[in-house]
Amino acid sequence: MNDHRRLGRELGIFDTDPLIGSGLPYWLPAGAALRKAVEDYVHELERRNGYRHVNSPVLGKRELYERSGHWAHYAEDMFPPMNVGGEEFVLRPSLCPHHAIVYRSHQRSHRDLPLRLAELGGMYRSEPSGVLGGLSRVRAIQLNDGHVFCPPEHAAAEVSAALDLIGQAHARLGVGAVRYRLSLRGEGGKYVDDPAMWARSEALLREVLAGRGQDYDEEPGEGAFYGPKIDIQITDPAGRESTLSTVQVDLYQPARFDLTYVSPEGPRRPVMVHRSVVGGLERLAAHLIEVHAGAFPAWLAPVQAVVLPLSDAELPAAAELLRRCLAAGLRAELAPADRGSLGARIRAHRLVPYQLVVGPREAAAGGASVRLRDGGQAGDVPVERLAAEARPFVG
Repeated sequence: MNDHRRLGRELGIFDTDPLIGSGLPYWLPAGAALRKAVEDYVHELERRNGYRHVNSPVLGKRELYERSGHWAHYAEDMFPPMNVGGEEFVLRPSLCPHHAIVYRSHQRSHRDLPLRLAELGGMYRSEPSGVLGGLSRVRAIQLNDGHVFCPPEHAAAEVSAALDLIGQAHARLGVGAVRYRLSLRGEGGKYVDDPAMWARSEALLREVLAGRGQDYDEEPGEGAFYGPKIDIQITDPAGRESTLSTVQVDLYQPARFDLTYVSPEGPRRPVMVHRSVVGGLERLAAHLIEVHAGAFPAWLAPVQAVVLPLSDAELPAAAELLRRCLAAGLRAELAPADRGSLGARIRAHRLVPYQLVVGPREAAAGGASVRLRDGGQAGDVPVERLAAEARPFVG
């Protein structure tokens, strides 16, 4: 079974240490390369779809989360406040209050909308020790988050566009089978008590799902405290299900933060659409490790090319080829002859998409014989073409 907790350590993706703490894994070099590839891809995907990127602090005053509703409805999942200079600060459990502050940083017009904000930022949740595991359930999360502020009549189109973006990213990443879930309000004080608001938001999400012909299941009690959401569910090899991507409609926080925009009819309240294209990078990485069993697509592979000189005589030519690979943008490394026979080195790098073998003929020509991960032979392919093929966006 492709358990990411075992594979991730074997592949040098991540590790943990009791001195750092439970639920706080750290990324090793291969994992950092994988994560950066995902970050760059999603950032560019969002940019191409009209998002503007921001950065915000991982801390906020307690009053911020009282205003957003997190303190009243979500406090049990938050870390305790820290007293600094007589003020209480909290590690943020979500990025949405910060983005609401960004929105209201100056007056908005209907001509400015939709305003699509995105950020890859840290958020922190006080998860109980018993539910923590590997990368799939952690206490410090790097979240691909985003919020669209738009007129109410445009909210359905923005929700549908966010689902398109999620589908595009899932296909490119090779995410496995997914299930759509409409997560609704449950009972109790965890949820904002405004039935009319919930009914409006729920009707909008149902309209979008019906218009797309999307099958889905309903799950009362899984909504956000401020509104319903569409969750895209994934399953690990052990059959455990979790949420990867999500789209939410929020009519609550725009009112709490008194968000408005100027329209020909006068001041109006925007709708806030929350969306996460790939969710938390930790959970995404856990899923990708298991789906691909370490054989990541070329654009995502921590090492995209390995240069294999046949003997020490070809080492200078191999070193020059490595330099050209790195200059072209490939994540590449050198496996010299003193690390074993050619066959042994190929087996040691069996998960690397491109294996560049440099023998006497290739050294003289300044090239390499390209061997593919599946054992196929590609011949003498220019480094620049390999680099182009290994980019997340081709063309």
